[in-house]
Amino acid sequence: MSNVKETLREITWRIRNFFVRISTKTNDFLAKHRMEFLTHWPGWLKAIFFLLPAVVLLAVFTFYPIFNSFLISFYEGYNIQRGDFDGYTFIGNYVHVLRLAGFQRAVINTAIIVFVSVPVSILISLIIAVALAAITPLKGFFQTIFFLPYVTNTIAIGLVFAYMFKGNANDLFNLGLANQIIAWFGGQPIVWIGVGATFWSAMSVILIYSVWNGLAFKIIVFLAGIQGIDKQYYQAAQIDGSTKMKSLRRITIPLISPMIFYILVTSVIGTFKTYTSVVAIIGTDGLIPFGRDGMINMKTIVFYVYDYIELAAQDGMMSYASAAAILLFGIILIFTIIQLEVGKRRVHY
Repeated sequence: MSNVKETLREITWRIRNFFVRISTKTNDFLAKHRMEFLTHWPGWLKAIFFLLPAVVLLAVFTFYPIFNSFLISFYEGYNIQRGDFDGYTFIGNYVHVLRLAGFQRAVINTAIIVFVSVPVSILISLIIAVALAAITPLKGFFQTIFFLPYVTNTIAIGLVFAYMFKGNANDLFNLGLANQIIAWFGGQPIVWIGVGATFWSAMSVILIYSVWNGLAFKIIVFLAGIQGIDKQYYQAAQIDGSTKMKSLRRITIPLISPMIFYILVTSVIGTFKTYTSVVAIIGTDGLIPFGRDGMINMKTIVFYVYDYIELAAQDGMMSYASAAAILLFGIILIFTIIQLEVGKRRVHY
């Protein structure tokens, strides 16, 4: 029995020694021919092996759809059912989309939501996170309460908001909770999203929803960052006579600036893709037919893309949808690059 074990041990040692010699000779050859960057190929093979499943999924469900949408945006008269098109156009589909009043309105609506809801939600969530970090009793309870919206379906939340600001399936009556609160304080009920509503009343509901729905994740991230700050910084500042507000400006915000920057970038990207909130609050057509000044268009860019996809059986519609999607991708890319450049000078790592 001992002889068998020794034989197996000898075979194992020889196999291992063989691969070590092969690896050494390969590395010497690569170094001799100035290809040192390939000397770590065993580690590269391991990395490729573990990354391959994720890369395949990204290639199939992310990279290929983006590339295919980019190609379709240059097709003229493309019909998705037949799979044929009349020819190629360089910027024809993009020019057509940019000239449409509906798309221009969608860009304006999206920009309003992004540039209002993102900074407001970041500011409010930062204030709440600082307050939560300063309390000890019931901290876990409040963390759970503030995190609940993050795990709740966005459509369900949107429907609740629609009911709060309208309160009745009949658009002629606005008996929602918001108007009841206004009435309790002696004010006049506001037509938020029903018959007789205005653009800004409907947009206000969407903005309130966007801010509230985005608070949960931001609060948790900021709170984690604040709790990770060494207490000695605050103790030293207190000895120097620094006020709490000054400590917030000079210690807390600079030290969590990477997290603020991360939240800013991801929030801008996510808000540019706003869709479900408009569907839940305004409706599946994104329109208020009988506003005070006529029909009100509350569609966003993503809403506009989906409108064209619904008409994909018609010639050229899928190309217009792809062009609009690529334009949205370009807008997000530009704003992300700008934020990254600004972040290099403003973020403290």
